[in-house]
Amino acid sequence: MTLNRSTALRILLVSAAALSLAACGSRPKPPVVVTTPTVTAPTAPPAAPPQVAVKPVQPPAGPVAGSQQDFVINVGDLVYFTVDQFEVNDSAAATLKAQAAWLVRYPAIQVRIEGNADERGTREYNLSLGSRRASAVRDYLVDHGVAPSRISTVSFGKEKPIDAGTDDAAYQRNRNAHTVILTGVR
Repeated sequence: MTLNRSTALRILLVSAAALSLAACGSRPKPPVVVTTPTVTAPTAPPAAPPQVAVKPVQPPAGPVAGSQQDFVINVGDLVYFTVDQFEVNDSAAATLKAQAAWLVRYPAIQVRIEGNADERGTREYNLSLGSRRASAVRDYLVDHGVAPSRISTVSFGKEKPIDAGTDDAAYQRNRNAHTVILTGVR
């Protein structure tokens, strides 16, 4: 007799259900054994177990070395520029020097420098300015020992602001180059 696929599947499901029910069947409880304690004369109290100092396990303090969080917290992933400028200023240089040292320490990491601008000016002007800012950061990192093959650049111009405000403080935050880790983090 040949079984079609549907019949074979039904038989298989019924068999599986039967096996499951059989496996869930109750087992007889073991008999209860009652014992009476024997009384003996008191002896010396048992020796106390040796005291062992237990140190609580402490979570690691701070981010894991070589991680994205380590980079952002301990090094910094943003540098800022003045209006219509793309030259690396002293404040940006300090952050970029730390970025370069960190990237040299972790040679498997690949990064992308994202150049940004505030919302003032034309789209084309801001894309060009963002590109020059990203290139300036890339050049700084390369000059400080990071292999050029590990760095890519992109300009977002005014398309990806980190602050949606329209005041001077928002404009300042949006004039930046953002170093983004792409691969190789721990």
